[in-house]
Amino acid sequence: MQPECPSIADLMLLMASSLQETARAINPENAGQFLDEILNAKRIYLAGAGRSGLVARAFAQRLMHLGFESYVIGETITPAFGPGDVLVAFSGSGETQSVVDVCETAREIGGKICLVTSTPNSHIGRMADCIVEIGNNSHKDPDIPRDYEIRQLTGQYRSVSGSFAPLGTLFETAALVFSDAIVSALMEVKHCTIEEIKGRLANVQ
Repeated sequence: MQPECPSIADLMLLMASSLQETARAINPENAGQFLDEILNAKRIYLAGAGRSGLVARAFAQRLMHLGFESYVIGETITPAFGPGDVLVAFSGSGETQSVVDVCETAREIGGKICLVTSTPNSHIGRMADCIVEIGNNSHKDPDIPRDYEIRQLTGQYRSVSGSFAPLGTLFETAALVFSDAIVSALMEVKHCTIEEIKGRLANVQ
């Protein structure tokens, strides 16, 4: 006999409660700096791996809807990165090698790096001009490899935030909510109308 499945609604409410706690813990000055970096960027590039990469892509799309020039690292139509550009990296561990490599290149070129992470004291964190800490990484299992690609290949992938497991992945979920909150703030600052945004939605699919 299989165990009784817990209430899906209760699990959603538990996740929502965890997100509220995470939101309250975000440093408002760091979030404000992140907003300023986006507003002052010449162009905005997004990077991330796995689920964090999906969050990065979603954020890039919303920035485009608001009229920003935004690109996803690795796409065939992404132009060369240059001084005055901003790279936004989503990485819970701050150690994913593919994202580390992108950030090192961006630093060498002279652009700025914004990091959304649960591990500010990380390889990418030490390069970043702006860090927004989401959740915390204090409960990470030291036996789990830091690098995303290795975790995927060895079947050891899971969220770096143990406080949310096994219910879900707090960092990626909270990062998506954070990026949508940034989009809402940008709409207010830029006085974007729904009509303007609708005019930039994809109409050939």
